[in-house]
Amino acid sequence: MNRSSTTRTAAGTLIAGALLSATACGLSGSGAADAEEAGRTGRVAGEITFRTLQLKPTFTAYVQGVIDAFEQKYPDVTVKWEDVPGDGYNEKLVADAQAGALPDVVNLSTDSFQLLAGRGMLADVAALDGALATEYVPGAWEQFKLPGRDASVYAYPWYVTPEILTFNRELYQQAGLDPSRPPTTVEQFFDQAEQIAARSGGRYAAFMADPKGRLPGDWQKMGIPILDPAQTRFTFGTDRAVAWVERMKDLYAKGAMPKESLLKSDDINQLYGGGKLVFGPGSPGFVKDIKRNAPQVYARTQVAGAVTGTLGHIGIYAQSLGIRKDTAHLDAAAEFAKWVTNGPNQVEFSRKATIYPSHARGLADPFFADRGDGTDAETLARAVGAEQLKTAALDANTPVQWTSQVGDAVVREVQKAITGEQDARTAVRKAEEAANRLLADAARK
Repeated sequence: MNRSSTTRTAAGTLIAGALLSATACGLSGSGAADAEEAGRTGRVAGEITFRTLQLKPTFTAYVQGVIDAFEQKYPDVTVKWEDVPGDGYNEKLVADAQAGALPDVVNLSTDSFQLLAGRGMLADVAALDGALATEYVPGAWEQFKLPGRDASVYAYPWYVTPEILTFNRELYQQAGLDPSRPPTTVEQFFDQAEQIAARSGGRYAAFMADPKGRLPGDWQKMGIPILDPAQTRFTFGTDRAVAWVERMKDLYAKGAMPKESLLKSDDINQLYGGGKLVFGPGSPGFVKDIKRNAPQVYARTQVAGAVTGTLGHIGIYAQSLGIRKDTAHLDAAAEFAKWVTNGPNQVEFSRKATIYPSHARGLADPFFADRGDGTDAETLARAVGAEQLKTAALDANTPVQWTSQVGDAVVREVQKAITGEQDARTAVRKAEEAANRLLADAARK
């Protein structure tokens, strides 16, 4: 799965508005790549700043409690907490980096960390605490690497959100499908969507078109190579990608997707909550929202493991804590970041929000294995998501080269094919050419 709009729904209350393009803003001027690496002194002391993203007031008591406990353990440290709105978060990061005013410990997403790490503004936590790599769930530690720098990691993983499958059991059965056999591959998902379209008579659709949300995740699950081995060129222009576009075009024409969902962002919660959609967003947080806002549909909601494809891919959307590279108090900043992201603190946070620990021992807490009596979708969603985080050997997260600009360029061509303005092969070829132009432009900057 990619870091799609459906997955982001799960962490929406925590990170809303923060996911802007990693290349939409540049870091220019002095202070960007010139930051000097701080060194450990062996003394955990000093005043450090800690920035979070849109956690107040909902999580004020939790975060302040974590800070208070750390200061009690390390009385020579003072943590100054600042919480900022999601809107314009990346722009603020850029402005602070240019002004030399980054906080010592900063909340970053898998998108926004690229703005700073790629320009030498973050400490390499693998060099600081490389032994921690084995303590995280599969894929979490790797989310904060950059291409060509596989030995370096630029943030401590914090909370994560996995993809799951949610569907309206009643509509699914009306389409002649067996709820005990949900789709596990993209191809099966499309086959079932076609059957739903044929049986629904136009009364409901199978899923949202949303090609930007589905790519490159669907292609990764199908084993389509997004990049060459050197990660310097996009290589998705394959027969399998063409087949995907052709299938989307066919399903769109047959009514498997709401027509308007191809070109504009509809409220998927409203459509699913109104019984107009079989498959809902792939996030545990969505299940909680439906429970609150559409209890009748919630009663018919079933959850299952995510569509992973033949390679067993699962996507992980992760938040992290980065350390300012030239912080004056590296020991205090690193110890605090580890403290916030340790197992017990992550478990406690997960009890207050629909998120999961990136820390493997935290995820082993019985809270995440509890399936209740097997009938409550929210309880099952938590358990299913946790199980996938524990066992998925691979991840299908969006590569850092697939920026918002690349995604937009690909989607523009795909949309034209889905609506019949051009053939699928031409669309995929043009999409790959456009993506590689953007990649080359970025490399020259």
